[in-house]
Amino acid sequence: MISGKDYSRMPLEELVAEEKKMRGLKTTTAVFVGFLFGIALFAAAHKSFFLTVILIVAGFSIGGKHAQNLKSIQAEISRRDSAH
Repeated sequence: MISGKDYSRMPLEELVAEEKKMRGLKTTTAVFVGFLFGIALFAAAHKSFFLTVILIVAGFSIGGKHAQNLKSIQAEISRRDSAH
């Protein structure tokens, strides 16, 4: 999910396709992050503080990175639309 793509160099059609793909992955990412939080909750119930913290940080990191990439794509698309 970590993207090193430079969206400013991509053609508009490719950006729109990338946005569609990222929107499709939104549910999958949410399920995966929810799964991590579920395991973190289980670990917290069994007094495993370190595993709980690691899983929560990983979940927020993955979810935040996905949202950031989607916002970057949408900002680039709207920037190009307003330029024309």
